Amino acid sequence: MTRKITCIICPRGCEMTVDYEGKKVNSVKGNACPRGSVYAENEILSPVRTLTSTVLCEDGSVIAVKTDKPIPKELIFECMKEINKVRVQKSVSAPDIVIENILGTGANVIITGGEI
Repeated sequence: MTRKITCIICPRGCEMTVDYEGKKVNSVKGNACPRGSVYAENEILSPVRTLTSTVLCEDGSVIAVKTDKPIPKELIFECMKEINKVRVQKSVSAPDIVIENILGTGANVIITGGEI
């Protein structure tokens, strides 16, 4: 299979073409540096994302949160289910941990800002 990917590692934004079969990357073309090749392989084999969202305060307002490291892309919806269960005190502030080690990913959900 072939897939086009835009590298997000640096501002250059190289358009890369990745040729792969199952869990094996055969080639990466279009990257200007080795970091692009590594990014493309990771994106094909085990894509990860930093999850950003909000949590409810007990008074009904919301506060911005995010994972402190990327999580597997396939766990985003399950992680959101866990985040949506949380209610925090309005007195929380960055970088307080809201959920530690969410779904065993090693990532914590942390407060990133004030009330939205």
